Amino acid sequence: MYEIVKDYYGKQLQTSGDLKTSACCDASQVPDWLKPLLARIHPEVMSRYYGCGLVCPPLLEGCRILDLGSGSGRDVYALAQLVGASGQVVGVDMTEEQLAVAESYCAYHAEAFGFDNVIFKQGYIEKLDELGLESGSFDVIVSNCVINLSPDKDAVLREVHRLLKPGGEFYFSDVYADRRVPDAVRNDPVLYGECLGGALYWNDFINLAKRHKFADPRLVEDKPLDITDAKLAERVGNIRFFSATYRLFKLDSLEPACEDYGQAVIYRGTIPDHPHRFVLDSHHDIEAGRIFPVCGNTWHMLHDSRFKEHFEFIGDFSQHYGIFAGCGNDMPFAQSESAQSENTVAASCC
Repeated sequence: MYEIVKDYYGKQLQTSGDLKTSACCDASQVPDWLKPLLARIHPEVMSRYYGCGLVCPPLLEGCRILDLGSGSGRDVYALAQLVGASGQVVGVDMTEEQLAVAESYCAYHAEAFGFDNVIFKQGYIEKLDELGLESGSFDVIVSNCVINLSPDKDAVLREVHRLLKPGGEFYFSDVYADRRVPDAVRNDPVLYGECLGGALYWNDFINLAKRHKFADPRLVEDKPLDITDAKLAERVGNIRFFSATYRLFKLDSLEPACEDYGQAVIYRGTIPDHPHRFVLDSHHDIEAGRIFPVCGNTWHMLHDSRFKEHFEFIGDFSQHYGIFAGCGNDMPFAQSESAQSENTVAASCC
C-alpha cells in the first residue's frame, strides 16, 4: 500500500481539484480566527492540501507539536504560527514530492512569521521510532486524514502514545466507515488513495484507541462524506463514510467509562480566541462563568493537561455516585419507577 499512496499523492494528484470524493475536505467551516493564519501560507502549499478536517486545537502557544502525514505543509505552517517562536512543529511524511513542496517554502514562511520553528522529516508514521524522536517529547500530536492510509494502524497509535508527554493529546481528523470495509473496497487503489479503502469501522477505531491506553476517545465533530464520482460510488455500495475529528488524551488516570464523582468545572473564559465558551468535544460545550457538571474523566482531561489554569474545579474523587448520566453507559439493570421512588430491591431467584 505504501507505493499506492506515494504514487497517488506524489504523482496522480496535482491539486485538491483532482480529488474524486469529498473525503479530503474540511469537516467544518474554517473559523474566523484561523483564516488570517491560512492567508499567510504560500498558495502552492495551500493548493496541495488534501486533509479532511481542522487539526488546530486551542491553546498551543509554546507547545511542541508533531504532524503525522504533513504533506505539503499547510497544517505545519498554520500550527507554527499558533505555537509561536517558543514552540516547534515537526512534520513527517513519506512522499518525496509533497515534502519537496513543504521544504521549498521554509524560508518564505520563516520570513513571513518572523521566526523559524519548523522541521520536516521523511519517514513512515508506522515507524516513528526510526526518526530519532524522543519518547514523551510532544505536547500535541496531530494528523489530517492519514491514519486511514496506514497499513499498520496499531503501530501508529502505539508510537503516538510513546511520543506524547503525560497529559498530552492526539488531536486528529480522519475517515471512518459505518461498517467493516470489504476487501474489494480496501484493495481498490483509487478508493484507498481517496481515504475510503483504508477507513476503519468506527467501533474498531474506539477499541484500537483503548488498546493503546487512550481510555476515553472523545469525538469533537463529524460530517458524512459524499462520493461525487458515480463509478466509485457504485464500487462502494451501501457503505457510509464520515470525516471525524477525535481527541485522545494520554492520561493514566482515565477510567474505561465516565464515572460520576459529583464534580463540576467553571470555565474562566481565558483561552485566546475562545472568550465565551470552550468546546472539549461534541458533548461538552462549556459556557464561560457557568458551573458545568462533569464526569471524572472530563475532570482529569481539563485538570491534568495544558487547560488546567483556565478552569476552576469543584469536588474531588472522595465519593462515587455511579455512572455519569448521559456521558457513560447507562446502568444495564431494569429499573421501575416505583422501585426507584421507594428505594426497594426486588428479590432474586423468584
